[in-house]
Amino acid sequence: MTTKTLRIAFVLLIASVIALPIGSALAQDDGVTLIIESWRVDDADEWNDVILPAFEAHYPNISVDFQPTINTQYGATLGTKMEAGTAGDLIMVEPFDYRLEMYLNGDLANLNDLAGLENFSAGALSAWSTDDGELFGVPLAAVIHGFMYNADIFAELGLEEPATAQEFLDLLDAVKQDGQYVPLAMGTSDGFVPGLLGLQLAGQPFWRGEEGRLALIDGSGKFTDQGYIDAWAFLAAWADYMPDGYQAVSYPDMQNLFTLGGSAVYPAGSWEISIFNQLVGDDFAIGAFPPPVPEDGADCFINDHMDMGMAMNADTQHPEEAQLFLEWLGSAEFAELWNNALPGFFAMSNHLVEASDPMVQEYAGWRANCGSSPRNAYAIISRGEPNTDSELIRVTQLVMNGEMSPEEAGETVQAGLASWYEPQMGE
Repeated sequence: MTTKTLRIAFVLLIASVIALPIGSALAQDDGVTLIIESWRVDDADEWNDVILPAFEAHYPNISVDFQPTINTQYGATLGTKMEAGTAGDLIMVEPFDYRLEMYLNGDLANLNDLAGLENFSAGALSAWSTDDGELFGVPLAAVIHGFMYNADIFAELGLEEPATAQEFLDLLDAVKQDGQYVPLAMGTSDGFVPGLLGLQLAGQPFWRGEEGRLALIDGSGKFTDQGYIDAWAFLAAWADYMPDGYQAVSYPDMQNLFTLGGSAVYPAGSWEISIFNQLVGDDFAIGAFPPPVPEDGADCFINDHMDMGMAMNADTQHPEEAQLFLEWLGSAEFAELWNNALPGFFAMSNHLVEASDPMVQEYAGWRANCGSSPRNAYAIISRGEPNTDSELIRVTQLVMNGEMSPEEAGETVQAGLASWYEPQMGE
């Protein structure tokens, strides 16, 4: 290392002590490399070019290596690495029960004593906590479900954003009658689409968001309740407005249909904002609206889902350095970098951050007027067999394909849950 480089490193080290007093101690003088395990291959550039350099500027003796795995292979690959003792120091983890067993097995470290946890709400922390409050992940990002639409088509046909379920169907029918565009860019070939972009997006107002989710957990609510039946009936009505042969239309097909200007409405997640910004560019204007409510005057609810957190490998050789990174994830600096580098993934700390992307502002603005709740079967009620979340995906696909009635869907999922989950047994 040259004398000039040493001087620069020294200056940066002093600056980090002054500018960012996070954590109990700086890392050791010797250089350390931390490895992050993640399923977010698409975000590698943002991590490597924006986020990690900002952290490393504060701690020049710590290098962080972002090593993502394709999302469909992440769970199996992570499990193999953990068993072999080759997993990274920092582990990106899904919310609620997905990596709970990994923590209970001793693979992930307890983080209850981490500095900076006051920067997160109790609700955010609960997504990476055990039932008795042991924390194993720092909240990283949330995503919001909602509908995107081609604003140029809306203007051409004189359409307005719908507020109720009936207005939504009337809007789709108007596009169908015009005949120029596919009303709804959606297909059911990929099973997760009906579950994630159908039921979990549009169903929240029908089961009243968090109220309905918690009722399933305590046993006072059931999937045979009218709200769930009405939600499935609403989804079944979409079949008339999806592309011909929608049963064979895949998730990429849906995205292509919308971004190429061939459809009016797209059931979306905020995670698609940056992708659509790139694909659509200036070809047409995109708008967004929250899920319509069952009837005029009903309360608004959105799926505001805790999507990813960051855990620490219990066997890391660099626990102090890993903790410094986890503490930095709760800083205002990280929140601002994250929200603008990855529009549509919302940092979960309590810091107020002004997003520059108009679509991000639109999605985030729904939180002021709508109740927020995560996906309704991710916590507790999918720990047994049959897995409730998997069953919701399966039956929703059947409902939207016209192969199962809404009533049958509710009875099927409820029977499966009641077969193993004690609060739902009995009646």
